[in-house]
Amino acid sequence: MEDNEAVGVGPWPDGPDHWPDDPRLDPELLAAGDARNVVDGYRYWRLEAIVADLDTRRHPFHVAIENWGRDFNIGSVVRTANAFAAAQVHIIGRRRWNRRGAMVTDRYQHLRHHEDIETFAAWAAAEGLPIVGVDNIEGSVPIEGRALPSACVLLFGEESQGLTAAAQDASEVVVHITQYGSTRSINAGAAAAIAMHQWIVQHAH
Repeated sequence: MEDNEAVGVGPWPDGPDHWPDDPRLDPELLAAGDARNVVDGYRYWRLEAIVADLDTRRHPFHVAIENWGRDFNIGSVVRTANAFAAAQVHIIGRRRWNRRGAMVTDRYQHLRHHEDIETFAAWAAAEGLPIVGVDNIEGSVPIEGRALPSACVLLFGEESQGLTAAAQDASEVVVHITQYGSTRSINAGAAAAIAMHQWIVQHAH
């Protein structure tokens, strides 16, 4: 894409006198144009209207990631969770995380913070959501061909150390993504995307 290529859409082409009578639309965006990272169907929509519409069709899987050392992959995980309409993203550990990789998608995605694994596991149990850990550790099983629960939490560890022992203990099962090259592991953000898409392939319609 050329540096000067326009992103999004410009002001409503027919001018203010012909703006659509739709409460979901934002007058400022209609007047100035909409360059946000949203699909065309949401052009000119208010942020609150987009979130409300997404809430009518979010999927029943959640995503959780441990954040003990301020993992830079969290933004990428949030962005992918938004793309696949995950119910919520759960940050376990440090409340603060680098939002740059989310590309503003965190504004449209429900986020929840948990102080520690124990608090998170108690929440999941109260909601009746099984925890599926994702890590290539000893005893894990391949995610390929594995039936994932239709309602569950996909739990990911930090980039540097993977799932902690407490996270492994909280998981009903730990799955791994089969690899065929020389590297010991793949990027945590990439692994999260693959695992989420595996759920999508099995359950999304």
